[in-house]
Amino acid sequence: MKRVYTPHMDDAALSRLSARVGRQLLRAGLRVATAESCTAGWVAKALTDTPGSSQWLDCGYVTYSNESKVRMLGVSSRTLKRFGAVSGPTVREMARGSLRASGVELAVAVSGIAGPDGGTPAKPVGTVWFCVARKRGRSVTTVTARARFTGGRDAVRRKSVEHALRLLLRHMPS
Repeated sequence: MKRVYTPHMDDAALSRLSARVGRQLLRAGLRVATAESCTAGWVAKALTDTPGSSQWLDCGYVTYSNESKVRMLGVSSRTLKRFGAVSGPTVREMARGSLRASGVELAVAVSGIAGPDGGTPAKPVGTVWFCVARKRGRSVTTVTARARFTGGRDAVRRKSVEHALRLLLRHMPS
């Protein structure tokens, strides 16, 4: 697993990144939904901190428990049992579920282990999975990514928000 060492992005830098995402969404004529676990709505918060975000942000789902992932986003219980909440298959289902539930064209999902506990040798603290899903007509394409961030709980969560926003930028039309 790739260990990601990123500097701690402050609020102003996160705000500038969010504004870039918003401008690109607006230019592309896309609306986005978020599906978040370890970030607990922080990606949606960063996006709504940008004036005019109602033009391109539709909604955010905070699905911290496995039960809420199943109930709100349609994540399969089998997926959760086989791969766990912090996995590529789970974030893929979270992103696809948020597309389905909201009707938007673009979604980003995040699930990870922010710490200080909850890690295992296979999934240490700082392990975070991401998925960007894009709906075009009847087809949906997804891109998943895994990262391992260093630092305490707040640092892991903040870096996860930054990474999610950067993935959105990278995987939508420019």
